[in-house]
Formats: sequence, C-alpha cells, structure tokens
Amino acid sequence: MSPTFSPFRACAARGTGKGLLTGHVPYPPPGPFMAQPAMTAPAAARRFARRLFCVLSKEMNFMAIANFPAALQPVIQQGFLSRAFQDALQSRLGFRSIADQMEFPARIGQTITDTRAGLLPPATTPLNPTANTSFDNGMTPAQWSVEQYTLTINQYGNTMDLNQVTEGVGIANQFLANAARLGINARQTLDRLARNALFGGAQNGVGGYLGGNTRVTTTLGAAGSVVAVDDIRGFQNILSDEGQVISVGASNGMTVTIGAGSYTLMGVTADAANTSTAPDGISGTLALSDNVSVSNATAGNAVVAATAPLVLRPASRATTAALVSGDLLTVQTILSALATLRDNNVPTPDGGVYHCYLDNAQLLGLFRDADFKLLYRGQYGSDTYQTGQIFDLLGVRFIPTTEAPQQASLGVGAIHRAIICGQGALIEGDYANIGTHYAPLLDGGELTDVEGVCMITRPALDRLAQIIAQSWSWIGGFALPTDLTANTAVIPTATNSYLKRGVVIESLGAA
Repeated sequence: MSPTFSPFRACAARGTGKGLLTGHVPYPPPGPFMAQPAMTAPAAARRFARRLFCVLSKEMNFMAIANFPAALQPVIQQGFLSRAFQDALQSRLGFRSIADQMEFPARIGQTITDTRAGLLPPATTPLNPTANTSFDNGMTPAQWSVEQYTLTINQYGNTMDLNQVTEGVGIANQFLANAARLGINARQTLDRLARNALFGGAQNGVGGYLGGNTRVTTTLGAAGSVVAVDDIRGFQNILSDEGQVISVGASNGMTVTIGAGSYTLMGVTADAANTSTAPDGISGTLALSDNVSVSNATAGNAVVAATAPLVLRPASRATTAALVSGDLLTVQTILSALATLRDNNVPTPDGGVYHCYLDNAQLLGLFRDADFKLLYRGQYGSDTYQTGQIFDLLGVRFIPTTEAPQQASLGVGAIHRAIICGQGALIEGDYANIGTHYAPLLDGGELTDVEGVCMITRPALDRLAQIIAQSWSWIGGFALPTDLTANTAVIPTATNSYLKRGVVIESLGAA
C-alpha cells in the first residue's frame, strides 16, 4: 500500500463527493492484519483498504455523532452537513481558481522559498571547427539562471455557535444554514486573499500586478531627490543577480521613470499617515540618486518602475487619475493585454483561454463598446447578452465577480480594475497536515475537509451542554512567482516585467 494513499479519504470521497473527507478516523499505518498479497499488490491493497475502512469509519462515525442531539444525527450521518459546507465553498468561480495549488510540507517552518529555473538562450553561433580540440570540443558549458519566490502560510478561520435549546425544533435547519454560511465565508476569505495577493503582492515578494505603477502626489518646489507618491508597492524590493528578493538600497538600485525622466531609486519610506487612494495602497516617498526636475516631479505625473507589470487604460492614459468620462473597458484594450501575454509566451489555464476577472459595472462598459457589439452582431439573443454570465471571447474567459477591487472616484467616477491572467500567475500553498492533524484530536466531533479547508463541528462542552460550535479553518498562503529569466535573450518579444503572467486594465464603470 502506498504511504501517500489514504483509504479513509478514498472511502469518504466515494460516499460524499470528490475531494471531500469527513469523519475523524486517523490515518492507520499498514499492520500485520493485512495479508501478504494485499501488501505487495497496490490495487488489491487499495480495494481491501477501502472496504475495511469504510466499515471502520461508519462504526467510528456512529460513535462520534452519538455526542450530538438526536435531531442532528441524521443530518451528519447522511452527509447533508458536509454537502452544505462543500457546495457553499465551491459555489462560485473566483480569483482563487487561477492559483496553482501546491502542498506546503509539514515541519519546515512557516515560510518556504521555491526556485524557478530559467531557459538557455538559443545557440545561434556556429561552432568553430578549428577549436574542436581537447575534451571540450571548443564548447563552453552554459548555465541557466534561476529566480526565487517565497510562500508564507498563516492560519485563517471563523466560528459560529448553535444553541440547541433556543433553536428548538428548528435546530436541524439552523445547523445546515450555519454550515452553508461558514462555507460562503471561507470561500470569500480565500478568494479575497487570492485577490489581494494578485493586485497588491504577497508577503516577501516584489509587489503585485498593480505594483510599480503610481503617480506623484506633491509637486516639488525645486529640483530634489525625494518624491512623494501615491503608492510605494512594487518599489520596495528587487530581484538580485542570483534571483533572490532583496530590498532596494544604495547598492541595489531600481530604474524608475518619473514624468519624462529616468532615475535610479535608492530607498523607499512609507508615510506615517497613509493617504494612498489605491486599494490597500501605501503612500510614501521615493529617494532617488539624482535630483528630479520640477517638471517631472509634478503632481499627477506617472511613476513607473522599469520592471513593473503592465497596467493598461483606455486611450493610453498615463495614470489612474488621468481617466476621463467615457473611458470604459474596450475590446481594443483587451486585445492589447492579450498581445502582451502572448508576447511573453504565458500559457493559458485549463480550457485554452486566459481568465479575466472583472466587476459587473466594468463588464457593462464592455457591452457598450462598438467593437464588442460588432463581434456579437446578430447574437443579441445569445446567452451572453441575456444573462451577462461567464463567456469566452477572443481567447479570454470573462468571469464577473463581486470581489474585484474598488476605488473611489478621483473626479470623474469610481475606478474599476480587471485582471487578465494566465497559468502560474498565482501559487496557493495548502498546509499538508491540516486534515490529518485535526482528525485524531476530535473527541467525538465531526470533520469535513474540502480542498484543504476544514469545517470542525464540536459537540456541546459548556456546563449546560447547550452550545454546539461550528468552525472552519485553513492554513495556507499565496505567492506570486516571477519570470525575469524569461528575457529577450530567450523570448525576443518578452517584456522586462518581473510579473509577466497577468495584465491589469483600469477603466471607469458604466452606470
């Protein structure tokens, strides 16, 4: 029997849904009760283990639910509780769906650093026949470059209490309602964490897909080397020659464009009182190696890092504050984003199309675009127009979401942001032992594990034996891997961005 195979997980998944684990039976190691043929034949061992542990789990699960009121025992035993949590957790497609999932190993600490290997540039120079001597045949060994990203995990969760006395005859319905709401809460929490990482950056990273794109907030009275900006995210860290994330400093400068001038960034300082207008932004100052002219350091001018991800706006507006009335999402802007992703050779997620996450006001603006109407001429009765739900167009899958970041008006209307992503734009790390860790600790409780998110139902432990606790827990985190090694030497059309697998589109929304 494979050491990574959990017969109890297989048993539970077969009965309650793919990827779902319920119960509190710990993973048992192979024992002498297994016949030798079963131990040496994996398929036979798996079939035997499933039958055996399905029986064991039923017996032990019966013992567990005996600690709950009689009105709740059928709800647990028939899988209604698990299904209510699972359906609510998986009911909507969101930012988390773009993440590539990886297991965060146990007992290695709270942070893991992973390495991505780059490619070798094409060898287009012919070998010199006169140098074809000795053992190296005139060839010099090449070495591919590497870059690293760091994934940090934390624990998240929420809980609800159910008083079986005050609920009375409605306890079963309230029990299921709590499970559904906990599932929705878990889904929204993980989706928002994924969104915040995509746009704002993950811990110990180089910033998110909004990073390195900001504007001057205060005009300099005279040429100076310190410039106030609206958001310092994306200016704080760079990648070293060894591919490691390090802080910007005197010996680790970053090239930035302020207005029409190019400067070297030497340091970043966050404001004591945050005045940033960007979602979750951090206002502050940039310290440059040379004085910045007043014409460049004028309020409203763009400040862009040389390695910043691409941010597109209608009519090529330089900054968020430069948007004017009528700057809605257009097909041409989407095509520009697609061209950049394809120039960087970004692979598509499963399904062969890139994913675009946007809110409904921004989607409504796209429906008003003349080019979009032309593409859908004669199809006004289609599902796309009738429902405005998920649809594919031009190699992009448009996914409306209520979790898209919102920004208050800077004068002409609220700012809306869509992001078009390819595969590998986001990494989700799930703690490997969360389900098996909780299971042995449940003394008569109930566990539901859906894709690394656990719902724990605890029987009443208070003095009056009235209050049942329902909780969810997730241990994990998100990271944004970089692609600096995919440079023009390897991909001639590649951009200079650290983060190449997504493009943000800023626009106004349609009313």
